[in-house]
Amino acid sequence: MFKSYHRNQGFKYKTCKNRINVVNYPNVYTSEQGCPINLVGKPGQAVQISIHLPSQYICANRERILPDWKNQPSFWVVIVLQRSRYQLVESTNTIEKEKERLREKFMRFGCDVAFNLRDRTYLTDIIDPRTGYPLLSHPGQIPHDDTAVVKALLNYPVLKNKCRVLIHPNWGMAVYPSILISEAPPTIIESVTKSIAPMHGWQEVGQESLVSS
Repeated sequence: MFKSYHRNQGFKYKTCKNRINVVNYPNVYTSEQGCPINLVGKPGQAVQISIHLPSQYICANRERILPDWKNQPSFWVVIVLQRSRYQLVESTNTIEKEKERLREKFMRFGCDVAFNLRDRTYLTDIIDPRTGYPLLSHPGQIPHDDTAVVKALLNYPVLKNKCRVLIHPNWGMAVYPSILISEAPPTIIESVTKSIAPMHGWQEVGQESLVSS
């Protein structure tokens, strides 16, 4: 999927020629740095995954947010967006249970991806969506802000109320963001992500299947 690369200031930037779609899930806007891996689970839960260079804020505050990563010359941010069964606007028992369900789903998937990449000698970590702190390294002085990162990298708007809520172009506020970071090349991250996703009930469907469905 990642067709071409060029270097700029020591980082790799990529362009995307192909998009992958899932049943009942149209193409979405992503930044030029990220080409989405679109998946669907049971019963029809959509998942969008994209790979990006870190935002300027993360680069500027890396030591305060991710102290164990301060000497890494470059790394990639993997955004995992899960479609929620509910609009995540209010704080109710039902909404909180849904958030916990999606968090657990991400943590299981993220740990499998992270340890697979770490076994390949690529430093990788996942951010706990509940706390904002890395799971596999030392916490920093300030937590990571998943919502702010998605806003910066995907340019999705944010509703500011008691809790800031992302607004997805197709799902509205029924979206749960999570973040994984890795020094692995995007092609390796993509390959590992696609190989592990089916183990968690997430299946990829190509454009031809979408058209014929």
